[in-house]
Amino acid sequence: MSDLLANSPVIPVVAIEDSDNAVGLCEALQEGGINAIEVTLRTSDAIKAIKQIKKHCPNMILGVGTVLTPDDVSRSEDEGADFLVSPGLSPKLQKALQSTNLLVLPGTATPSEALTAYEAGFDKVKLFPAGAVGGAALIKSVYAPMPNISYMPTGGVRLANMNDYLSLPNVYAVGGTWIASTALINARDWKTIQGNARDAMDMSKKC
Repeated sequence: MSDLLANSPVIPVVAIEDSDNAVGLCEALQEGGINAIEVTLRTSDAIKAIKQIKKHCPNMILGVGTVLTPDDVSRSEDEGADFLVSPGLSPKLQKALQSTNLLVLPGTATPSEALTAYEAGFDKVKLFPAGAVGGAALIKSVYAPMPNISYMPTGGVRLANMNDYLSLPNVYAVGGTWIASTALINARDWKTIQGNARDAMDMSKKC
């Protein structure tokens, strides 16, 4: 499980409003070199989109994001998610996440929250919202006291600053909405999404 995202330095975070766009999106990302995606549960069509990706894009590592409740955990498991991402960690959600065999990336915003997640069994966490809580400087500063915790920063990450994060030893991936924004997905602008994906992957190789 811990190696699931070893070859996925860039993970698009997407909100799919029309499940008919899911396969085209997935194909555009894969053509741009990206092999993992986080589909957020922010839209009414999210579960349908997840079903489509699982069925038609079997080589895409499928993450489900905005996991807020135990029901979200069970639904995501039922639909074949490969990993789960939450924006935070409540006691009730923590218990549900600890019961799954999937890779879990709980959201944290402070060193204390990261340590709490680590003590609960999660050595990989999401830093959210990264740009608003200290960004790369925060992650760099906590490496010495907490070297066993690895981060996926999300929120404020973009092409211009992604390598500020990826160059750090305690960052295993970055998540971002800029690669496939909801507007681009709704417009079915697969060419731009493919280009954004390729640019991001090319940038990641410069670290």
